[in-house]
Amino acid sequence: MPSRLAWLDALRGVGALAVVGEHLTTWAMPWLRPTAFNLGVYGVLVFFLVSGYIIPHSLERHGDLRAFWIGRVFRLYPLYLAVIGVVLALSPWIALRAEVPRDASAVAAHATMLLDVVGVGGVLNTMWTLSYEMLFYLLTGALFVAGVRSGRGLLPVLFALAGVVAGVVLSAPPLSGTWLAWLSLAVFGVGLACVLSGRASRLAAVVLGVMALALLLLSSRVPWFGAAIVAVMFAGTAIHRWERGLGRLWPVGVAAVLVALTPVWALNAGWWWVQPQVWSLTIVLAGLTFAAAMALRARRVPAVLVRLGVISYSLYLVHLPILLIVMYLVGEMRWAALPAQIGIGVLVLGVLVPVGWVTHRFVELPLQRLGRRLAHRHAGEPPGQCQ
Repeated sequence: MPSRLAWLDALRGVGALAVVGEHLTTWAMPWLRPTAFNLGVYGVLVFFLVSGYIIPHSLERHGDLRAFWIGRVFRLYPLYLAVIGVVLALSPWIALRAEVPRDASAVAAHATMLLDVVGVGGVLNTMWTLSYEMLFYLLTGALFVAGVRSGRGLLPVLFALAGVVAGVVLSAPPLSGTWLAWLSLAVFGVGLACVLSGRASRLAAVVLGVMALALLLLSSRVPWFGAAIVAVMFAGTAIHRWERGLGRLWPVGVAAVLVALTPVWALNAGWWWVQPQVWSLTIVLAGLTFAAAMALRARRVPAVLVRLGVISYSLYLVHLPILLIVMYLVGEMRWAALPAQIGIGVLVLGVLVPVGWVTHRFVELPLQRLGRRLAHRHAGEPPGQCQ
């Protein structure tokens, strides 16, 4: 019998492979890169559907906001900080991205992971997705303490509509400036400290949720896109509630249509992968992938995808540093001979998977175990598995 969550790990594996494939083909094998849809965004959307499906349910099932945040912090930050350290150590040879501010506001933005919603570039361009993961956690925590359960099925529609409105009326975020990074750090730090200490934790969770909503709609790099991303994540939540008989499925369909069509009228939709045909196909493929995995979850899941899913966070964060190092050593590959391109692709994957396993085994897992011990010490329960 397959594991109850194996299909979710397999989806994470698919998402990780898609993101790696997007960057590898862009740099080394452009002939293999699809143009009818965006492979990287497809992978990210699959990740977001999985997060939306499992995260709110996990919080509701355990019913402990403090334990939830301990788990999230120890799950996300250790490898994130380690990778930032590696990238900074390599900066004498591989220059930091121009989008990263050369002042302390970059430190403030990286400390919260709210990079994309405070207008700050990450030291790796893949880190923008962590902004929306963090926003989703903040919004989920606020909804949890506010007791919002039955209305969650409509959230994907509400955020999709917010994206439509933002796309029509906003050509740029209304708020910008380094002060956003500092203000969000202050609210995030104080709010999270209150949640973890148990002092005014309910109020703190609500304040954090309100901040997340304000940042999403007023200062994210492209407000309609940010709202669409969150709509996709809450679509995953609505699917899980429908599966348990606690809601209907039609809001997911409505949200999907709205999200897919938003670039048709959005003022800020000039880059290629949000052109209507490309964006809508990417949305459809991500949705079909999730639906197919869910429909087939009772069957045996390919073990290789499950294993890749288990180390998917490592694969996601470490593949770009590896690519940057290889690019520095061998130079431009887009116009190299075909055998050389294939060889470099095999080399990168041959290095990436073992490195991803090592970072998962020796960076992620030990800190996750520590986080579980701390969380269960607070809850007075025996340690178990976290999602």
